[in-house]
Amino acid sequence: MFDLQQDLVAERRLILVTDLPAAIAAGDVVARYQPKVELATGRTAGFEALARWVHPDLGPISPAEFIELAQHSGSISALTDSILDQALTQAARWREAGHAVPVSVNMAPGVLADDDLSERVRAALERHGLPPDALILELTESMSLADDRRTRDNVLRLAAAGVMMSIDDFGTGYAALSYLQNLPVGEVKIDRTFVARMAEHPGDFVIVSGIARLLHSIGLRVVAEGVEDEATWNLLGDLGCYAAQGYLMSPALEPDEALAWLGASVWQPEGVAAG
Repeated sequence: MFDLQQDLVAERRLILVTDLPAAIAAGDVVARYQPKVELATGRTAGFEALARWVHPDLGPISPAEFIELAQHSGSISALTDSILDQALTQAARWREAGHAVPVSVNMAPGVLADDDLSERVRAALERHGLPPDALILELTESMSLADDRRTRDNVLRLAAAGVMMSIDDFGTGYAALSYLQNLPVGEVKIDRTFVARMAEHPGDFVIVSGIARLLHSIGLRVVAEGVEDEATWNLLGDLGCYAAQGYLMSPALEPDEALAWLGASVWQPEGVAAG
């Protein structure tokens, strides 16, 4: 039986898979930068580079959609290298303006297994004249990440060179604790699933506070994702979290906007004077 909706979905997928490699090569998949803000001071702790793509015919494409397509079509390494290069370009620009803040770049499990990943990352840092601590690599949870030899070797080499490793979306998968046992992690980002509702749902608050206590007890810094209201900001501060990221502070910014953000005063919720 003919299914028009299914046919349209397949046609859209084919268009995107076909056009994505050329869009990456042309620089049409761009990085935008969402600030991470220190809870104790309101200062910018860094930025996360987020990929954005506006297709010429289909309009804005969800990152979840085109990143999944990149992973399954063989374009994920090229996409990662492009976002990494754009992010380090901006990190160098920030340092030239007197702002030595790091930029975070997401690493998909498939990319982490590339034999030459550590060499590519180190070469990119050298090309932009940046020290290793200008970059944070965010590792998404995966059942096999900590057990895959090539992935583990890449992570160990990059961490030994001074690049910080951050676990993204912590708490959404059962592999999380094995990461902390087997990989050199310096930062953990609690997933927005728990953070966004913690001010209204006691169960989510218990989960976030328990995760924060666990991570602090083993010397890791904690970043909360998906912060959208002042009540959540205040609760995270009370829990001693290091930084927050979300629409309360700022959406992802274009490069010039990110530089302007760094030049402004420290961020505080409305009605609270910056110290």
